[in-house]
Parts: sequence; structure tokens; C-alpha cells
Amino acid sequence: MIYTGGTIGMKQDLRDQTLKPFDFDQILDEVPELGKYALRIDSYTFDPLIDSSDVEPSLWQSLATLIRDRYDDYDGFVVLHGTDTMAYSASALSFMLENLSKPVVFTGSQLPIGVPRTDGKENLVSAVEIASAKDPEGHPLVPEVCIYFDSLLMRGNRSTKVSSEEFRAFRSPNCPPLAEAGINIKYNRKVIMKPALWSAPLQISTSLDTRVSILKVHPGITPQVMRHFLCSDAVRAVILETYGSGNAPSSQWFIDIVKEAAGMEKVLINVTQCLSGTVDMDLYATGKALEKAGVISGKDITTESALAKLFYLMGKSPDNRWVKARLGDNLKGEISE
Repeated sequence: MIYTGGTIGMKQDLRDQTLKPFDFDQILDEVPELGKYALRIDSYTFDPLIDSSDVEPSLWQSLATLIRDRYDDYDGFVVLHGTDTMAYSASALSFMLENLSKPVVFTGSQLPIGVPRTDGKENLVSAVEIASAKDPEGHPLVPEVCIYFDSLLMRGNRSTKVSSEEFRAFRSPNCPPLAEAGINIKYNRKVIMKPALWSAPLQISTSLDTRVSILKVHPGITPQVMRHFLCSDAVRAVILETYGSGNAPSSQWFIDIVKEAAGMEKVLINVTQCLSGTVDMDLYATGKALEKAGVISGKDITTESALAKLFYLMGKSPDNRWVKARLGDNLKGEISE
């Protein structure tokens, strides 16, 4: 169990009534239900703890390294993380952990674990059960990076945070849940990915290139803003968040700036602003114009996953042509085929 920070690890100090992190070495005192499992649960706490809003790629690198170093000692890993950037971190780890054959389950809570109505206990208990679950052959049931929240287990790189108030804070609109928890945990084995070779050693890819900008297309966008996001020397790749099925303004200046960026060998990927659905640039003329200008379809990838995928691919090669060639491939179940 790896505690990076976040609401789940807080409890109320009875003296001053403030919320403070508790010692995860005493996790059984806070969540005695875990003691009913025939498991050895060890914990590691990041120091200092990291607020979800302060998450940087350096945390992902530290997490990947920690999991690699402890990989042979455990059947699975539960990562406790703040909710605001959990989908970003789960997406990043899904790419960075290569040849993964064990569960890495991210979870957290909307209320601290030390308050009466907390959702943290159920999230934590179920995440631990899922991380330790095996099939009759002794293989982990869910050898993926995933997010467990409010009875749903979702693929990490398909998840996005949709609510700041509801217990069901995350959704996976374009991919069915990997499991659903009710009286029993029902696993969707047709959706769960399996490694090509169970015995392959885990490798990590911690070289990340973060020179990515995200432009949300909106009514009233100006050429100055467009050119700043797409053509800056500091930017190597751009995520274009477009309307509907991948549409954008048909103004000639808009297309010209996209062509200008493409001419500079920028990596341009089209991701829909819609919560669910896919980019289809052949459907309407405006989408087709983006495709002809050099924009790659992100299909039904989430923005969080597109960002992580770009960081990962660009960290592997300085050649943007190579990155573009791999960007449309389904590497870790992040897009539908």
C-alpha cells in the first residue's frame, strides 16, 4: 500500500479538530476490516506527502521506480492518491510500467477516512481485495493499472474525474468497468487485459518529455491564442480539444495555423471535448480539414491519457515522425479498436 497523499489518509485531530495525515503503519487500527483478509499488507508513505494538485511527473517516476524495486515482493499494489489528478497518474503509470503482470490499483476518497460517513474505507478494502485476487491458475485477476472508486473498477487510462462532490467521482465513459463490487466482486474478464507473457520481467520507462500544450477550442478563439499554443518553440506536441466528433472552426486562419504547426513538425492530436464518444475526422468537412492539415485522430482517448501517452512516447524518441506513427496505436488499452 503506497500512500502518496490525498483526502483518504486524513483523520481528525481530537485536540484541535483539524485534519491531519495518520500513520499508515497503524492502518489496521483505522480500517480493522483489512485484518479479516489472510494477507500481509505493508505500507510505504511518501515524505513529504503530495497534494493532488501538486502532482508532477516526478511523482510518477518515483512511483514507477518504487513498484519496480518492490515488484517481486508483492502480489499487487494499492496506490492511495488525491482525486484531482488521479486519472493523470493512473494513465501515466499504465504506459510507464512495461510488461506489467500484477495489479496496480489507484484509489482515494471524497471524505477523509477518519470521518463517520467516509467513502474511504470501502474504497480501500475493495482495492486491497482486488489487488490480491487471483484466478485458479494463480495469476492476478486484474494485471492492469486501474482506478477503484465507489464500487467500480476502471482501467486507469480510460478514467476521468467527473464530480467534486459525489462519491462516484470517476467515470470510464468509453470502456466498460473491469469489475463491479456489490455483494460479490464481479470481474469483467472479457475486458481485462492480460500480459503477452506472464513471466516477462517488469520494466519501467521513466524518461518523459513534457513539452505538451492543451488547447480547448472555443467560440471566440483568436489567432494570437492559437499560434501561442501551437507554434511556440517551447512546445513539441499539442492536444486539440475539439467539438463533438473532432470538429473545429472552418475559418481559413484557423486551418492555416494548424498547417503552420504541422509544417514545424509539431505532433498534433485531436481529442473530443465530449465526455463520451470518439473522434471521427471523416464525418464532417471541418474534421476532414484538420486531418488534411496534419492532425492525428485521438479516437476515444481521454485528455488525461493523451497527455500521458505523449509524455511517454516523446520520452522514448526525439523523432516526432516516430511519435506520430505510434500515437494512433492502442498501446495499453487506452483507445477502442
